[in-house]
Amino acid sequence: MTRREAARLKHPKSAPRAIAATPATAADLGDLPFKPVGDGVRVAVRLTPRASRNGVDGIFRDVDGAPVLKLRVVAAPVEGAANAALLAYLAEKLKLRKSDVKIASGEGSRLKIVHIAGRPDQILAALTVLLSPDRPA
Repeated sequence: MTRREAARLKHPKSAPRAIAATPATAADLGDLPFKPVGDGVRVAVRLTPRASRNGVDGIFRDVDGAPVLKLRVVAAPVEGAANAALLAYLAEKLKLRKSDVKIASGEGSRLKIVHIAGRPDQILAALTVLLSPDRPA
């Protein structure tokens, strides 16, 4: 046992933190990060601002084990620019109006709940296409 390992056993606070998000595979993904509600779909999103490009990284599990849709945007998290970029990106990819996509909670956090208004069956189909591995870039 190294000195570092021994120190971690004595002082558990000095132990490394758990990884914030881990990739979820189809086998361990019992539920998806989106669910239909009366007037649309709610999507759990983990947003990464200041990325090199906008994109979808897939479905991951957060620290609590809940599935989240991991997205990245180029915009910085200054004065709501990253949130606006998130809403515009989702509206563009799902072929919806920007006014149909709103942040329901988490405006100041990386973890957000996004409400997408419309017919749930059509939105779920569009989200499935967005997450498919053979989708066009």
